[in-house]
Amino acid sequence: MESWDEIRTAFQVARLGTVSGAADVLGVHHATVIRHIDALERRLGVKLFQRHARGYTPTESGRDLLAVAQTTEEQFAHLVSRIKGQGETVSGELVVTSIAGIADLLTPVMTSFQEKWPDVRVRFLTDMRVFRLDYGEAHVAIRAGSGAEEPDNVVQPLTRMKAGLYASRTYVERHGKPGSEADFAGHRFVCSDNETTRAPFHRWLRATVQPDQITYAATEPAALERAVRQGAGIGFIMAMRAADDPGLVEILPSRAEWDSALRIVTHVDLHRTRKVQAFLAHLKDAAKDWKFCA
Repeated sequence: MESWDEIRTAFQVARLGTVSGAADVLGVHHATVIRHIDALERRLGVKLFQRHARGYTPTESGRDLLAVAQTTEEQFAHLVSRIKGQGETVSGELVVTSIAGIADLLTPVMTSFQEKWPDVRVRFLTDMRVFRLDYGEAHVAIRAGSGAEEPDNVVQPLTRMKAGLYASRTYVERHGKPGSEADFAGHRFVCSDNETTRAPFHRWLRATVQPDQITYAATEPAALERAVRQGAGIGFIMAMRAADDPGLVEILPSRAEWDSALRIVTHVDLHRTRKVQAFLAHLKDAAKDWKFCA
């Protein structure tokens, strides 16, 4: 490709959805942005964007190209961080990824970090896929379990989140409250739809009850919690969210075997940068005050 500038312009238009937004980020006139997009489409012979009143939306071809552009831009940023001598300032973009379902823990940490370091711009990304730290997709990843990592990743323990087995008060009024696992027969359960889930409490539940007792399954943690609260069945809720909730009845209290281990993962090239070290220290300090974590 003759011009990386045109691809970079297209990437910003796709990310922001408007010509004016891309122009502001790139520091160019909006006419330059339009010229770059038009030139790139002519060169490729395909439409990269659908134009509409609210802005620009990538076509299928556009999404294919821009996925490569995003990875390339992030790798350049990753390279620049290394070249600049381990990033001596706490400023610029900080990309944090995590498993789904812990935004209520991490968002206050990131906003208080910005209060301390106002020149930092935070991007908080959650997805089913694992972000590649070696490709510069993130500075810091919060992951669950103890799975294998790339050899260049630095892994540190963060905390262990406690979970208990709960039902809504309305469920208990209709179906009764089991006193122990021995009383589970005839009850309905809410569980992850992923039969190979790494969540220890969902693995325990699938091994304990009959398959036809799992009457509500979902992939999203928030959906599972909502189903329990709505009376769909008995299921696991993180202890910090269930505490002191009069609408929930504890069926079984948290057990160590159900704890979810959270770990911090960084890439060795960025681990020692001042920005990452400042955030890691801030995160670990905040985690000390998290209730119902160990």
